[in-house]
Amino acid sequence: MSEPKLEDIVSLCKRRGFIYQGSEVYGGLSGTWDYGPLGVALKRNILNLWWKTFVEDRDDMYGVDAAILMNQKVWQASGHTDTFTDPLVECSQCHGRFREDKIDTSKCPTCGTKDSFGPAKQFNMMFETTVGPVADETSISYLRPETAQGIFTNFKNIVDSFSPDLPFGIAQQGKAFRNEISPRDFVFRSREFEQMEVEYFVDPDNWEAEFEKWVSDIEAFLETLGLPKDKIHNLEVPEDDRAHYSKRTIDVEFDFPHGRDELLGLAYRTDFDLMNIQNNSGKKMEYRMKDGSKTFVPHVIEPSFGVERAIMAVLTSAYTEDEVNGESRMYLKLPEHLAPVRMAVSPLVKNKPELVAKAREVYEALKKKHGNVMWDDNGNIGKRYRRQDEIGTPECVVIDFQTLEDDTVTIRNRDTTEQTRVAVSDLV
Repeated sequence: MSEPKLEDIVSLCKRRGFIYQGSEVYGGLSGTWDYGPLGVALKRNILNLWWKTFVEDRDDMYGVDAAILMNQKVWQASGHTDTFTDPLVECSQCHGRFREDKIDTSKCPTCGTKDSFGPAKQFNMMFETTVGPVADETSISYLRPETAQGIFTNFKNIVDSFSPDLPFGIAQQGKAFRNEISPRDFVFRSREFEQMEVEYFVDPDNWEAEFEKWVSDIEAFLETLGLPKDKIHNLEVPEDDRAHYSKRTIDVEFDFPHGRDELLGLAYRTDFDLMNIQNNSGKKMEYRMKDGSKTFVPHVIEPSFGVERAIMAVLTSAYTEDEVNGESRMYLKLPEHLAPVRMAVSPLVKNKPELVAKAREVYEALKKKHGNVMWDDNGNIGKRYRRQDEIGTPECVVIDFQTLEDDTVTIRNRDTTEQTRVAVSDLV
């Protein structure tokens, strides 16, 4: 089977209600995307799985939901106002603007003019806004470019409220915003996106062992997303390419339709962030060990996940083509726990009131049990199967005339297309 192309994923998402272009009726807005009913469900399933894995199932994790707008001093202290930049170049012919590190600057990708780019300028990617009725230097704020700083600013609050044992983590899911010079590759690089991040606070003497645990935990999580191991690659980032505060960084890369690219990152940030807060706010960020053996500013290990990149990886991995009865078929081989629709329920035909009534009875019982169950009586049964295959529904339940006789239904499996009879009482 050939690998899906990016246009295959984009077309499926638009056609079946996963993802639409933002503001499409007005011509769209570059780098923004709207999630339709199935996209919302898939995204929520990934978010919930991550939260359960890294927060609910652990005793060393605390969740927060920090404000998107923060005091401008947060971004000054973290270095974002000075260093959160990308190299911008502009074509002198068509005035197109691009990230210098993402194009061949010998030829403009838009108009084809050779050697049309001037020197690169540093472009700050934060969206700036003002808070309150008066716009001046003191009212400047930013749409947060990452969720991490909202975690760091709450470190002392968590320690004071819960007295956690070290090591412990603080987790957050939420929106982040970056004014990307050239958004690209569908939702992979956009101006508004969601992150799932943990800041894991450790004793610096033990950071290496804790880092290796996170490598294993991330590997296990990616398996639950249904991502094939041969498409996942751990890149040990060399010192020259790491952030200046990082002593070790692993970029977990994935074979996306547009090529191998970063899926998530794992970084050892030392005490850079908490020390910045301590030095700039005057508030102590120290942690005192429960046995009183020492007091110190904890170091941090940061696993950082992008929701949209996870969605793209899941869709890419699930996109499958095969042949059924001599006809080609495309379906999403989604893990059951991620599928937007768990089951679809149909009457064999919709012009028989007794079948429809029975199908409704089964549908309501299954929806009460699973929640994400779809009613589908549009078109003939073959078309329903194909439609449900395309959105990744694991099973279709069909109520037919035999159901009225013995209270059994037909269950059709998405992956094998095999059909079996099951008693309604066993099903619900």
